Amino acid sequence: MAKKKSGRLISSAGLVNYYDSEDRRAIHVSPYAVIGVAVCIGLIIIVMNLLFSHPVA
Repeated sequence: MAKKKSGRLISSAGLVNYYDSEDRRAIHVSPYAVIGVAVCIGLIIIVMNLLFSHPVA
């Protein structure tokens, strides 16, 4: 049985680990803002589908 090398993390399927960065130049967006924008876009699409849909004859 082969011995495992210690001291190194094994990444599965070649995935890269990304760590949180405290870069002040980065754009920070609140998760609530992202959800709010997504809900608004969804509502706009639903309203536009209701207003501009053509009835199937």
